[in-house]
Amino acid sequence: MQLKAGVPLPPDETMQLKAVTPPRPGATGPERPDKDTPPADATMQLRVMQPEMSGRRATRKKATQPSALTRVTAPLAPYTRKLAPYARRLKPMYPRPGLEGWRRWVPSWRQWLGAVLTSIGMSGAFLVIAYAATDIPENLNSYATQQDNVYFWSDGTPMARTGWVQRQAMPLKDIPVQVRWAVLAAENESFYTDPGISVKGLSRALWRTVGEGDTQGGSTITQQYVKNVYLTQNQTVGRKFTEAMIALKLDNKMSKDKILEGYLNTSWFGRGTYGIQRASQAYYGKDVSQLNASEAAFLASLLKGAGLYDPTLNKANHHRAVERWSWILDRMVKIGQLSPAERAKYKTFPEPLKQNPLYDTGKQSDYLVELASQYAKKSAHISDQQFDLGGYQIYTTFDRKREDALTDAVTKARKQAKQNHRDLVKTAHYGAASVAADGRILAVYGGPDHRRQGYNESNATTVPAGSAFLPFVYAAGLEHGVHKIRGGPATPVTPESVYDGNDGVPVTTPEGPYWDRSGKKVSAHNDGNKSYGQITLGQALARSVNTPFMQLGMDTGLTEVSGTAEAAGLLPSSIGPQVPALSLGNSTPSAIRMASGYATFAADGTHTEPYSVRRITRNGATVALRTPKARRAVGSSVARQVTEALTESVRIAHPEAASASSAQVAGKAGTTPDDTASWYVGTATSVSTAVVVYRMDLSKSLEPLPLKGLDGTATNAVPYAIWSNAIRPLG
Repeated sequence: MQLKAGVPLPPDETMQLKAVTPPRPGATGPERPDKDTPPADATMQLRVMQPEMSGRRATRKKATQPSALTRVTAPLAPYTRKLAPYARRLKPMYPRPGLEGWRRWVPSWRQWLGAVLTSIGMSGAFLVIAYAATDIPENLNSYATQQDNVYFWSDGTPMARTGWVQRQAMPLKDIPVQVRWAVLAAENESFYTDPGISVKGLSRALWRTVGEGDTQGGSTITQQYVKNVYLTQNQTVGRKFTEAMIALKLDNKMSKDKILEGYLNTSWFGRGTYGIQRASQAYYGKDVSQLNASEAAFLASLLKGAGLYDPTLNKANHHRAVERWSWILDRMVKIGQLSPAERAKYKTFPEPLKQNPLYDTGKQSDYLVELASQYAKKSAHISDQQFDLGGYQIYTTFDRKREDALTDAVTKARKQAKQNHRDLVKTAHYGAASVAADGRILAVYGGPDHRRQGYNESNATTVPAGSAFLPFVYAAGLEHGVHKIRGGPATPVTPESVYDGNDGVPVTTPEGPYWDRSGKKVSAHNDGNKSYGQITLGQALARSVNTPFMQLGMDTGLTEVSGTAEAAGLLPSSIGPQVPALSLGNSTPSAIRMASGYATFAADGTHTEPYSVRRITRNGATVALRTPKARRAVGSSVARQVTEALTESVRIAHPEAASASSAQVAGKAGTTPDDTASWYVGTATSVSTAVVVYRMDLSKSLEPLPLKGLDGTATNAVPYAIWSNAIRPLG
């Protein structure tokens, strides 16, 4: 067929296709054509339809673009062609041709090789993908990072600890090298050279887990650390695999020393302890920095299972502990971390303490912990959430000897009350506190048992101060003077100023008698309704005469009296109503605040807010703590005059005590008109101690009840007995 194609045809043009019929073989002349056969040289017409024009320009068909896969695989085509014959030979053919019987079903060496290489390749690819997809968790287990808070006495010895776990993180630099290597010898001697995982150990652990339904260790220290702080303790294949992936990444991102430090601070050692520091204290009663290699070897043995290696639990444990202790020391020699000569020194097993000596909060220390924790959080700006995570070392101001003496004195008074007033003792309450002139709270008695009572009697503001408040009225008068004329100038007052000391003297103002809201004249009364006639203010305070001070308060101004009491240390919230009874102690300060107020006079008129914490650290780092500063409350001469009157008070009421004491003693008793509270507040050796005794039935109301002799007699008052017994052992 001939296709004539000349120049491009216009649209809808006809192309002619001429078909020439070849002669039949053997034909000699023309034949009659079949009806379906076109005549010779006949022309067939082929009409070519052109596409319609779109706009001004016709759309041209774009060339086909190769796919992305084609573009990627194209460069590999030459290599693929070369490898194709070998791949075809590795292709498994079952049954194998050319063989008979069972041999037809046995793979050839090529097929075995292909299967092995494929498995290795797929496993490698899986591990690479798993490693890339595994991230180190950002958040550590809160339980793994939680620590306890430790409280110390003023001499630096442990007092108490709080927290759900016994853990205290220690920097690696504070952990002796031999202690570190005892752990490494026991758990992972290749720690500093391995990649963070042990293939042999992992294989053994997986075989035990999968093959025999059991679990077995095989983890490096890095893996154990990952398990402690990122994962759970579940022994599953999935957890072990995740542990290994995180361990590999952690080993690349964190230094070996940091990993070891974390491991030593988060591992379980038994006896309720986490971390090497708490373990050292629980088993040997000392810090980790004081451990020797022998003791460290025993603690390292506990990592294999404290329930199996604590020798104090049973004989079998003791036998296992001795064997493992000896083995660890030998391992330390083998790896060059302990000389044979040193090893020879440790022939006797270092028996640990029989029980954990770590101090826990008890009946009385609960009150101390409560005061210290509240002060620490407030003054160091630590949130409750941060504080609960633990790790804080809180060095308190509490003096162990004073605390013991004060507690013993109150305990003795309680026992005596139980014998003499069996019907009253159930509602009896005793609060006491000792505060130094520089503001340090040295001791408190908060009650018999904080866990049952739930509040601190040394810090309670429930009962009036009574006549123990008189020194603040006296100081206000000496400091500010008195006003006999409303709005007139102040007239100075001295200890020699004379006032009416008779009982029932009406209280006056510059305008005349003071009338209460019921329309009655207000008058003052002395204890026992005793009259003293004209008496100087100094003698009135020394003899606890009330009537001069109610009038002095009115002359000075109740606002000035309140201001002086607050400047000396009493809280504004505890100051009573601004009525004449304010001068006779209608305020309700706590024992801590009363002791603090009297300490201001002992400090020559300067006041320092009472505080219970002197220093705070967290895992060895200092925490910024705002400590109170001394400020002027009253003039130094005023403070000395108040102290002189209080010293005379002790001499008059208790001459034997004043003469026997080698230190300057100043103090005063306090009673209330309705006999609901009895106080004694006194200073010895620049330490003020306040004691209060009162009755209150907490199951019914918060109203104080009459003491009915529970506080003793005027000559043998219980608060004074507690006070004197508390200071007597101290000299």
